[in-house]
Amino acid sequence: MRTYRKRVLARNLISFHVAVKETDLWISAGTNLKKEATDLVFDCRHQLETYISLHPEFATTLSAWPEDLYAPLLVREMIEATKKIGVGPMASVAGAIAQYVCAGLLRLSSQVIVENGGDICLKANRPVTVAIFAGASPLSERFGLLIPVKKLPLGICSSSATVGHSLSMGVADVVCILSPSAAMADGAATALGNQIKGKRDIEKAIDRIRDMEEILGGVVIVEDRMASWGDIELIGL
Repeated sequence: MRTYRKRVLARNLISFHVAVKETDLWISAGTNLKKEATDLVFDCRHQLETYISLHPEFATTLSAWPEDLYAPLLVREMIEATKKIGVGPMASVAGAIAQYVCAGLLRLSSQVIVENGGDICLKANRPVTVAIFAGASPLSERFGLLIPVKKLPLGICSSSATVGHSLSMGVADVVCILSPSAAMADGAATALGNQIKGKRDIEKAIDRIRDMEEILGGVVIVEDRMASWGDIELIGL
């Protein structure tokens, strides 16, 4: 049960739920676009499931996948995002789906927010505040990211070793990454989270992606310690 969705305040937008198999989205837009969003999710899943039926190892590998010009658009986006980071393509799947659905709905609405299990792709005409949830950490929901209009559309994706069902090989309560590509943000959050085995690893892990052009910045929380970097603005909540 994703109870955090009850606290989402999307003023002057219509919010609705779309669920297809494992894909579970909370979407806000100018009008109720549930049918159109559902069609986009079915399209995403068809692309991904068809490719996995031909390449079963795509679903399980933890290594970057080789370029495939004949792969469907969604799959190519996942491959491109994760090969730069060095993780398996499925590390970016939630962000890639959010991005695909958001792009499709932006043809019908000037403002769209797509949240896929904590991975977000959004475009709005006013500044947006995104709260940072970090499970049992005392810093959870104490801070938020203030996103100015000039940075939108934007992907804001998170990875956690203590919250949710996604695979993480580290111990971070949350790693949150900002990128124009939600697929890239998702893959980078996973990669960074995997490298953090304790508080002492935070700075070293950040240094590995600090200079990536596609990454605007991010936040890491491990227990009572928080680190941030890049072109981001944190505010108290």
